[in-house]
Amino acid sequence: MTFCTHNGRTISYRLLGQASNPLLVLAHPLGMTQGIWDDMLPELLGKFRVLTWDLPGHGASSAWAEGSDAIEAEDLAQEALTLAKLAGADQFHFAGTSIGGVIGQQLLSQHADKLLSATLTNTGPVIGTAEAWGQRADMVMEKGLQTMAPDLVPRWFGPQACADQPALVPGWCVQLGRTDNRSYALLCLMLGRSNFSDAFSNVQVPLQIIAGSDDISTPPASLQALAKALGAAEPVVLDKVGHVPAVECPARLVELLKKLG
Repeated sequence: MTFCTHNGRTISYRLLGQASNPLLVLAHPLGMTQGIWDDMLPELLGKFRVLTWDLPGHGASSAWAEGSDAIEAEDLAQEALTLAKLAGADQFHFAGTSIGGVIGQQLLSQHADKLLSATLTNTGPVIGTAEAWGQRADMVMEKGLQTMAPDLVPRWFGPQACADQPALVPGWCVQLGRTDNRSYALLCLMLGRSNFSDAFSNVQVPLQIIAGSDDISTPPASLQALAKALGAAEPVVLDKVGHVPAVECPARLVELLKKLG
């Protein structure tokens, strides 16, 4: 794990693999950490140099700065671009899940020239409603993520993953409980404001869109809407997978990422 300073904040990141390989930047979901990619790294590093990082207030990255009352999708895109620059890459492959997929949409809409390809999973041009995200942000600030984790974490995974890995939900409840409440709440509000339905024009970047058949947060219809907005092929729907394919079916996700690399 390595650290850098960006806009006065500390960002925790990992840069792994041979510098001669193309760079793959991976963005994790809300409430999780860059650790979601761990089971994929041995296979990915044969083809890519891999860069992962923790979002604000997640993992080992510092919380969003006090006195700054909003996080925008562009702020997160700039984190990805800054880290890619630190890695010495003018262009890179990108993959992101959930809010990580929102970062990918921001990159596609404003910085497509930096992308060699984009893989967006379990996300959408619009995720939920501004009202629902606002309510969650208020509850997080009132109750705290440690209290809310048992209600939030089970929504991340499909029944198959929970049956196969009995400690999966309790383990991620611990991790979510360690996440900074204010940073998480600000990211909820960002998701409530984000709408990429009409943000794309003539995207030339190679794309793939991936859904989970058992994802209740961003169901396959959400990914179909994203594919339509981007002019991309129909989503790949992973059977018996919920919201986090990197955890639920890492080998299958590796296969898909290698296709664009």
